[in-house]
Amino acid sequence: MMKKRIPALMLAAAYAFSAAGCSGGNQPSESSTAPSGEPSTSSATAPDNDLVVAFNTDIQSMDPHNTTDTLSITVSRTMYESLVTFDENQEVVPLLAESYTAEDDNLTYTFKLRQGVKFHDGAEFNAEAVKKSIERQLEPNRNSDMPYASFVFGEKEAGNGVETVEAVDPTTVKITLRAASTPFLKNLAMALASPIVSPAAIDAATPGQPIAEPKGTGPYKFVDWTKGASVTLVANDEYWGEAPKVKNLVFKIIAEGNTRLTSLMNGECDIISSVDPSSADQVTSNGFELFSEDGMTINYMAFNTETGKCTDQEVRKAVAQAINVEEMVQAIYGDYATVANSVMPTWMAPYAKDVKQTAYDPEAAKKALADKGITSLQCITYTTARPYNQKGGSQLANMIQGYLSEVGVDVSITEYDWTTYKTKVQTDPYDICFYGWTGDNGDPDNFMNLLADTNWSMNVAHFQDDEYKALIAQGVDTPDGDERDAIYLKCEEMVAEKQPWVLISHSKNLLGINPKVKDFYYHPTGVAFFKGVSKEA
Repeated sequence: MMKKRIPALMLAAAYAFSAAGCSGGNQPSESSTAPSGEPSTSSATAPDNDLVVAFNTDIQSMDPHNTTDTLSITVSRTMYESLVTFDENQEVVPLLAESYTAEDDNLTYTFKLRQGVKFHDGAEFNAEAVKKSIERQLEPNRNSDMPYASFVFGEKEAGNGVETVEAVDPTTVKITLRAASTPFLKNLAMALASPIVSPAAIDAATPGQPIAEPKGTGPYKFVDWTKGASVTLVANDEYWGEAPKVKNLVFKIIAEGNTRLTSLMNGECDIISSVDPSSADQVTSNGFELFSEDGMTINYMAFNTETGKCTDQEVRKAVAQAINVEEMVQAIYGDYATVANSVMPTWMAPYAKDVKQTAYDPEAAKKALADKGITSLQCITYTTARPYNQKGGSQLANMIQGYLSEVGVDVSITEYDWTTYKTKVQTDPYDICFYGWTGDNGDPDNFMNLLADTNWSMNVAHFQDDEYKALIAQGVDTPDGDERDAIYLKCEEMVAEKQPWVLISHSKNLLGINPKVKDFYYHPTGVAFFKGVSKEA
């Protein structure tokens, strides 16, 4: 077994910029604006006082408790902060909390809060604000649009997670768990669910709906969200920590990859996300920088194990036998992805190269599928580039359609843009679909727990296995070390055996950057940090 945690250098570069630390949410009208200043957002060359970043999809929510998509997380992380974060060694350290202690066999956590911190609306950050942010996501208050609530704060029905949150005094919060949880503090350092939101912003939200007017304690404040076009933030002049170096932070939404690339070349944008692997050489040959680092990702095809033609494990195995994963990854991604042999990336424990995935064997697949009477499958996929799949799902679907046609199975494909797909994958019938994951905190539970989740927006395979869930519960309760690694290795082996997914690839994060931009880093978790970023004139 090869054991490797997130490289400390990566974390040091990222977390030095901001707080810490991947999909439904509210939509604005044509424009949502807060009176926080009027930055320049011209489509011409980006002004020196602006940092303009182009993403390929619109944000889904301004509410850090109601989203998992990459851009929403990035925007959220500039506005909101959490009690704790990670240091350069990936150790959890205080942020909005000045200190914390764990008692009663790690069942009770007491946080002493930083004083003198204010929310963007001028309200004081205190224990009641922390209590309100967390209790909003506990049963029975949480709703189905809070997919990370169960990840971070647990589930009462499962006998885990947060039992009570107590504001002991204005600067002290006590959190009591139902059962010990090894990843709990790491989860609190993530960019989802854990950020603390102004109580007034929560109160102003329509019941059951995401927050529309974001108010956090972070280095940037909300100015405007123009649907499908841009999100604009302005530096928080009253930020309690080191002041941001760029006044205006503008996120442009440019769906088409070549258009994003042109915007970088023309100076309209300073940073572009989701560079197509086939365009990577164009970035560097034109004098721009290509950020290319291994992401903490998994790109996979999921079977619907609940309904349809793939509820039978033998059918899933046969479909997997028909797919030449190695050939497919090389053809689509070239050198910018590696074949996935496990759910977790190669540099995360407990990765093991000897996990036996289903081998390519088209003759065996053809016979098994014929014996099972499988002649057609229904596939849905997304067209938008994702951090774990810079090409989008269309090429994957088409290649798998080709592989399966060779073994006598006709695959019908329905495609959607990412925003629509997020709904369709929860409501529409399918036998196979494409999805992926970007890890949030480097803990094995963050990957392997997906297949134990009862929220189908997280667990698109609808995989529910009692033995697997028992392993996940055991892993959460076991301290870090060889014993815990062995539990998650068993989870890996069970995924390979039960075949709810066909593992495809681990990606590299690819971004184009104007060399005038200094101290930018894109973290393996898929979150970009901007507090410490500067831009030369």
